[in-house]
Amino acid sequence: MADTVFRIGEASPANTFFAIYMADAAGLFEEHGLDCSIVKMVGGSETGPALSENRIELMHIGMSSVVRANAAGYDVVTIGSLSNVIRSTLFCRPGVTTADELKGGTIGISSAGSESELSTVVALKQLGLSRDDVTLREIGTLRLPFIRDGEVDASMLGEPYRSEAFAEGIFAINDMLADRIPWLYSGLVVDKAYLADNRDTVLRAMRAIVEGNYLAVSGPDSAKPVLARALNITDPKNLDITYDNFRAYTPMNAEVTREGGEAIIATVDVDGDPGTLIDYMDESIHDQLGAEGYFDAMAEKYGVG
Repeated sequence: MADTVFRIGEASPANTFFAIYMADAAGLFEEHGLDCSIVKMVGGSETGPALSENRIELMHIGMSSVVRANAAGYDVVTIGSLSNVIRSTLFCRPGVTTADELKGGTIGISSAGSESELSTVVALKQLGLSRDDVTLREIGTLRLPFIRDGEVDASMLGEPYRSEAFAEGIFAINDMLADRIPWLYSGLVVDKAYLADNRDTVLRAMRAIVEGNYLAVSGPDSAKPVLARALNITDPKNLDITYDNFRAYTPMNAEVTREGGEAIIATVDVDGDPGTLIDYMDESIHDQLGAEGYFDAMAEKYGVG
């Protein structure tokens, strides 16, 4: 019987969270002795406080939120990743089709300090604009209606909302997924003190999450209904696109990439020295699972190379 409470913060409903949805639905956390629950949160600004105050044990969030949290005095670290490229697209409201038309406008983000904010800054730079050329407005995680209704001039969308926007013919001014930009986009983050005191618990959680990946990839017929329920997807075509996006871009063993972390450190704006990768990334959990043969065992069990 699961007796160790383990709460996972969900910053935004997205297919990058699918390994966790799948592990939860299949009872994998319970198999590893964890009483797991998913806690809805908004964006990355809650990362430091929620982890340090023991409101959650793990946060699913990009590494830019880790950099900002630590700059604010917290001490959190990325131990794994469920996406190592930017998987979102900047869509515009009706009537906006050029960078000049975006200038002086309002762009919706989930919250200050979120990955939607920093990826927006990167998208603007690619369009020849800067953060100072627009107003960033916090509108939460469900941003497609704001674009559709013209309440903001643009916003970044990931799956499943990205494919929904494309299906509706909404104009994409910058499809960042097409560029495969290295980025620690959806990290698995813990408080450093919690990791030091509860390493075995974190290892058990990571085993469940990694197996969730393998289970989802190996069995699309059983995985897609879980994804549809978690993200309220009713259109079969949208579901297929969202699943295929997960399958194509999710690191099977939840491995981080240093290139993605370095890109964030070079981009995020914090007071003082932003530090180096060792301040924000701990690969020891991943290395330990690899050394004990866990990844090879999962690949063999599920027939996924």
